[in-house]
Amino acid sequence: MRVPTLLGRLIATGLRLGANDTRRAESLCRALLSERGEAAGTALARETLDACESVDDAGRARLFDALARDFSPDPERVARAAEAYRRDPSATNQVRLQVAVEAPRQELFRRLNMAPGGTAALVALRQRLLGALPQHPEWVAVDADLLHLLRSWFNRGFLVLKRIDWRSSAIVLEKLIQYEAVHEIKGWPDLHRRLESDRRCFAFFHPALPDEPLIFIEVALTRGLAVRVQPLLDVGAPLGDLRRARCAMFYSITNCQEGLRGVSFGNFLIKQVAEELRRELPQLRVFATLSPIPGFGQWLHGQKQPGLERLGQRGWHEAKDTEALAARLMPLCARYLAQAKRGDDPLDPVARFHLGNGARLERINWLADTSPAGIESSAGMMVNYVYRLDQVEHNHELFVNEHRVIVSRHIERLLRERPSEARLPAGASA
Repeated sequence: MRVPTLLGRLIATGLRLGANDTRRAESLCRALLSERGEAAGTALARETLDACESVDDAGRARLFDALARDFSPDPERVARAAEAYRRDPSATNQVRLQVAVEAPRQELFRRLNMAPGGTAALVALRQRLLGALPQHPEWVAVDADLLHLLRSWFNRGFLVLKRIDWRSSAIVLEKLIQYEAVHEIKGWPDLHRRLESDRRCFAFFHPALPDEPLIFIEVALTRGLAVRVQPLLDVGAPLGDLRRARCAMFYSITNCQEGLRGVSFGNFLIKQVAEELRRELPQLRVFATLSPIPGFGQWLHGQKQPGLERLGQRGWHEAKDTEALAARLMPLCARYLAQAKRGDDPLDPVARFHLGNGARLERINWLADTSPAGIESSAGMMVNYVYRLDQVEHNHELFVNEHRVIVSRHIERLLRERPSEARLPAGASA
């Protein structure tokens, strides 16, 4: 009888301690907001961050509840300031309204950022918040305030572009293996090949996170436009001759920090890397991607095309005759990339990214990625987006202002074809 009683007391004590930890973190947050001295504020900011990081998942949820409930703008103050600005839209009343609508938690986050390691801690805090946000929509304002500040702190002016090669620190090299999200890096030999003389890797860093790449891009320097990814990933592939390289193929772009979701880095990265490569290798003529089509498989299943209900689950790509299947799928893929929409923008997230950056939808490549993931997500197809540096800004403006998708003649021809008339090869139907 004593054991269950003792166990119950221990559990109850642990629960009380968890609740006390949360209350202590909340109290420190309030104290930090009222602190005036800079030196004392820095020490208190570190103590507050430590308290926030020490709570368990349940305590962190209570802390997010408090941030949403107790650190929001005062509705009455906002209403008075808004009414004053409505009656007299002067600069003074505008400033007063701006002060009124800013949540106190924004100033709290600014003060937490003063602590050593504060920026990294706030990025980690937002990552945890994002993980639970679908179950807690009441936290959306907390996320919006954090994102607003992070966009300011991580704007392009603070970012540093660095080339990563085999001489880079082991910490950074390990991070590449850990973060790579497009084509898995299978150990050190694989990474070494991706950093050889006919390859390039660049990343953006921030002074507050010196050993943490924010986003990185992998580039293969080739003679012509690459249309298959497996040769680029082959550890045993012979080194290419840089003197004969004419194309820079961006074959992998990875955002590394989940806590910075919504902070745009990729558009700056691609354009700056292209300029860096052109300075290093003036003979380069083409800057293009070999990109996945992650949403095509799901979209295709929703189109209810006869015979394609179970595409990607069978060995159809290994058949001797796949020409008829290609004739059917490639026009469908062109329609998906150029015409399927989410609002006014392309449905496919990778297409949305590159076309929004000013690239041109150049070419759809059949059996470009025959890995299981490539077959399942996009029937093994990949796409080239071409960045013509003298046209990027013009294409970007057309995309943003007129929602136009710039395509090549190859894509235009596919869009004119009627995929339903193509016969399927034997064994390809479900």
